[in-house]
Amino acid sequence: MQLFIITALKEYSDQAAALLKKAGIHIFSATDIQGFKDGSSHNLLDDWFSAGEAQFDSILLFSFTSTELASRAMELVKEYNEKLADEFPLRAFTLNVQQSSH
Repeated sequence: MQLFIITALKEYSDQAAALLKKAGIHIFSATDIQGFKDGSSHNLLDDWFSAGEAQFDSILLFSFTSTELASRAMELVKEYNEKLADEFPLRAFTLNVQQSSH
């Protein structure tokens, strides 16, 4: 089992949800988040909890899904980003789930 996560600007929430559905992931959750961007640092750890200069309305979508569906979703996100000429691509991540109560 995988935890598949997408973060995106709020404007791209419909596209991100459509990619999940296209990958076969029909059950997922979403929550609004605030994204921050401060161009002064290139160290990920410095930026992770940043109170940066620019603030963006963003969304986080996630689903517990099979490895196969997570891989398909990742490929779709990569294809989408290649076509997107934007400074703010979709960000996708997979995490292995060690145990589950379900």
